[in-house]
Amino acid sequence: MRRRPATWLVNGALLVVAALTLFPLFWMFAASLMPAGQSSTYPPPLWPSRPTLANYRELFAHAGIGRQLLNSLVIATSATLLALTFNVAAGYAFAKLDFPGRQRVQQILVGALVIPAQVAMLPLFLMLKSLGLVNTLAGVLVPSLAGVFSIFLVRQAALTVPDELLDAARIDGAGELTIFRRIVLPLLTPILVTLAVFTFLGAWNDFLWPLIVLNDGDRYTLPVALASLSREHVQDSELMMAGSVVTVVPVLALFLALQRYYMQGLTAGAVKG
Repeated sequence: MRRRPATWLVNGALLVVAALTLFPLFWMFAASLMPAGQSSTYPPPLWPSRPTLANYRELFAHAGIGRQLLNSLVIATSATLLALTFNVAAGYAFAKLDFPGRQRVQQILVGALVIPAQVAMLPLFLMLKSLGLVNTLAGVLVPSLAGVFSIFLVRQAALTVPDELLDAARIDGAGELTIFRRIVLPLLTPILVTLAVFTFLGAWNDFLWPLIVLNDGDRYTLPVALASLSREHVQDSELMMAGSVVTVVPVLALFLALQRYYMQGLTAGAVKG
């Protein structure tokens, strides 16, 4: 009974913080339904006087945002599938397979975490230019194929898989590929979902690299397309809010749908290093 006032106080504080966090998202959606110019009035309204979908129709009919939405979806989905393939295999190898130079390579990879990604953009761009991948969706995908943090995340989770389980499968005649596919992958499901969410969000929201690699508007991703659109419609806040809603809703829905697995994946490997 003595803890009840403290509980109410904590819950109330959390409710206030949640409301402050969600309010910008609410107003972004409300502004996207406002007629042109209404969000710029003072004081700005919390809800449109006459909700309208004109901003969304303008966005897809004349601004051509549908093509950029498809580009982002293709890039984010492809990056997620490829990153899962390479990072999970590499993380499992560093955790459970013994090969020459494993510790040295692992130390080099961990040391590479301190190098900012922006430092590698110029040599990577020059490499892609020599391969003819500039201004292509494949060029946008290259940085997402493998990541040191993702490999390390999978490695930490794979360390929790009992060696006795793998040895028993080998005694029964299972090959390494069968062990990886039928035993390891099901046990790593939470971390796979976490890695998929991380990769999808990163590829979907990435702005700098697509801006550098792409110069054709038809190949732009959503963040680059919205930045380009804002220069043409700098005063049209309602149209920009509609574009922001189109950008945010897919990843927000993905996160909410996979939240349970995402939280399990974040805690995987926490007790064993």
